[in-house]
Amino acid sequence: MKILAVTACTAGIAHTYIVAEKIQQAAEEMGHQCKVETQGSAGIQNELTAADIQDADVVIYCHDIAIRGVERFKDKRVVDIPIALAMKQPKSLIATIEKKLAAK
Repeated sequence: MKILAVTACTAGIAHTYIVAEKIQQAAEEMGHQCKVETQGSAGIQNELTAADIQDADVVIYCHDIAIRGVERFKDKRVVDIPIALAMKQPKSLIATIEKKLAAK
């Protein structure tokens, strides 16, 4: 599965980047390709390209504030969750997405 994620927390410092790393690591450990865009205090980093978006099976929004540029994902399956949930259980999140996509 090709997973994209966008992370953004209120302060845009620690949680944005910690969750990005946790999701990336969990997805790769579970055999998936993953790319994560961070929208933190340093602005948008590792910005997802049109090709990334086109090839993605799912996009995960992990945030406590508004995600910028959501119109880029209008035709994609999107999972929208609080950043704390992704931080605590990234593998469970990926496993749930696997099950839901397999059922469709």
